Parts: sequence; C-alpha cells; structure tokens
Amino acid sequence: MGIEVLPATGRWDDFATFMVPRKPGGGGCVCMSYRDARLGMPERIAYMHDECEREPGPGVLAYVDDQVAGWCSVAPKSTYRRLLNSRTIPHLDEDRDPWSIVCFVVRAGFRGRGLMHELLDGAVAHARAAGAELVEGYPVDTGGAKVDVISGYVGTVALFEAHGFRRHAKTTAHSGGADRWLMRRTLP
Repeated sequence: MGIEVLPATGRWDDFATFMVPRKPGGGGCVCMSYRDARLGMPERIAYMHDECEREPGPGVLAYVDDQVAGWCSVAPKSTYRRLLNSRTIPHLDEDRDPWSIVCFVVRAGFRGRGLMHELLDGAVAHARAAGAELVEGYPVDTGGAKVDVISGYVGTVALFEAHGFRRHAKTTAHSGGADRWLMRRTLP
C-alpha cells in the first residue's frame, strides 16, 4: 500500500471528490466550519476552490495507491475566523501566527490503516515548508478510550503526542463529551 500526503494546492478536483456534497442542495462543512461557517454552500465551495488554487493552500490530502483517501486542514491560525473568535480555545502569543491543524477526514474503506498519522506528519511537513515556526492542534483527550468518527475529527491527544506535540493548555472546548487540549509543536 503506497501512501503519499500532498498539499491540496492545485488539487481542487481531488479535494472536491469527497469534501463537497454530491447531491444538489446537500449539506456539509466543506472544511469551512472553522474558516467561516456563516457562508452558504455555494460560497463555501467557491471559497475552498480559491484556497486550493493558491499557496499555501487549505491543507493536505492523503493518497493510497493514487486514490484520494484522506484530508487534514492545516493553515495559519489567522485564516480560521472561528479560532480567532473562540471563547473555548485560547488564542495565545498575539505576536505570532501559529499554523493550526483543525480536522482530519479519512474516507470509509481507508480507516484503520494509520492514515491519521500520515496526515499529521504531512500537515507538519507542509507547515514547515511554508515557513511555519509553530504548529497547534486542538485534539480530544480520550483517556485511552476509543472515540467515535464524528467526535474524533479533531484527532486525539495520544495521536498528537506520538508526533512530538506537547500539551500547552487545557481548553474549555469538548468533543463527544471529552476535553480538548491546545497542543503545540515548535518547528526547527
């Protein structure tokens, strides 16, 4: 099984294959929940199309044997309106703009293969290549218990810790009833 993680820049069609609703009038976040959830579906699609056409792009895509299998949203924190205005996830270091990892999506049929690990590594590599000095994530602390797919879109503390992130601050945010942490990794 060949796995490759690449920036979404220039890969709109691949992003759209599983992040844009197929049915006319269908719902979904199109990865806009943290960017600007006020937008309607046509505007969300147009926004993400534009993001995929310019650097640094909105995130990374995972490919398994050339099939799009996963997505991770990673971009400068300043591009996530909801994070900047959050009352539950702290905004620290006003003079720095860390990159934020806000969600993971792995297609059905590709789950259970470690793709979240690959996506997290790819997200960090993408942030580093774009000049980021600091990367943040806001995962859920499961205490070792399994997390459902819906609540696990933010990743887990254990996943982030396995990739060199450290707990920086406990948030007042929750996912699936579990606490979320602001975790950071400084990039060389």
